[in-house]
Order: sequence, then structure tokens, then C-alpha cells
Amino acid sequence: MKRTQWLAMGLVVLAATAACISWSVAREPEQEKPPVAELKLPPGFTMEDMQVCVAAGTPGEMQKRLVQGVGTWNADCTMWMSPEADPLKSKGTTVATAIMDGRFVKCEMKGEMPGMGPYTGFGLYGFDNVSQTFQSTWIDNHGTGMAVGKGELSDDGKTLTWTYTFNCPLTKQPAKLREVETITGPDTKTIVSYAPNPKTGKEFKMMSMELTRQEAAK
Repeated sequence: MKRTQWLAMGLVVLAATAACISWSVAREPEQEKPPVAELKLPPGFTMEDMQVCVAAGTPGEMQKRLVQGVGTWNADCTMWMSPEADPLKSKGTTVATAIMDGRFVKCEMKGEMPGMGPYTGFGLYGFDNVSQTFQSTWIDNHGTGMAVGKGELSDDGKTLTWTYTFNCPLTKQPAKLREVETITGPDTKTIVSYAPNPKTGKEFKMMSMELTRQEAAK
């Protein structure tokens, strides 16, 4: 982790400590609490700097948007190995859970990869308040690399387009995968993935998923 990231984390911890101190003092009479030492900022830092760090770590509207996807989802999957290949059908289940007090969402997927056996995937999603971008990391049991993605939200808030970078096992070079997640209803959404054909380099539709939240089905 970069030194600046460690510093920012330290500032957040200090700010959180200061907030807890002021909250407890406001809630409890002074005689019931031992005196608390005054928080001293590092040289050159101001309380405004602390507030900036606290704001960077506070969940907002974009985090709420991600948390809206929490739940257990049934997935009907269609996959193509190449543009000319016949579609392969399978089913899966995705469980999305909010973690870190709503700051991030983890996604655990289980299903069947046609011709390759059971599939297990794990994703971590968030919105970085500093860079103002959606971020994601994905791993699964059919690879040893991590796919790292950035997301862009449409103006209407219904479509989140992810661009992932991964290492292609055939070309041994970094490649891009595009994933388009579209909300189609209160408890339905679609995810369509596009990847480059390693033989031609041209993008093609690799996978399509229709997802329905289980709670809605009940």
C-alpha cells in the first residue's frame, strides 16, 4: 500500500476517534467519564483536512445504489465460446451482501460452467469517493488471476457499465472485458458480458444473464 494511502487511513482513524470522543462527551455527564486528552493533529494538518478524510470514508448515494442489489438472485445464463459457437445454457445463484457498514458489497456466485464443471466466483464492489469511480475485483475457481474493473453509471442510474482488465491465457497479454449491468425492474436485472476473441481481437458477446431476486419470487 502506498505511503499516502497509509497516511490517509491514519487520518481517518484519528478523525473517527475525535468524533467518538465528542459524541461520548455530549452524551454523558463529564463527572461520569475520566478526562480525555485533547486530540493533537500532526504538524501541518488542520481540522479541515480531517473532515476531508472523514468525508472520503462516509457512504453516500453511490454506495446506496450498490446496496440496492443486496439479496439472493437466481441466474439464467447463456454463454458463447466464440461468435460462431452455439449457445450454452446453465443456471446459477448469486448472493450479494453489504459489508463494512454499507461501504462495499461482496458477491458470491455458484453455478455450472458447461463442459468445465462447477463454477464459483467472488466479487467485491465499491464506489471510491475520492476518485468518484465505481471499482470492482473479481476472482473465480477457473483462473488464478484477478480481474480489476472500473464502472460508469448511466445518467438514468439504471445501467452500470464495467470495464475489466485481465490477463488472457492465450495471448499472455492484458485484455479488456466489458460488462453491462442493467436494472430492468425492482427485482430483476440483466448482465451482458463482451470479451475480445483471442484469435481475432474483435469483441463479441460472450455471456448473458437474466437475474431475478429470490425474495421477489416468493
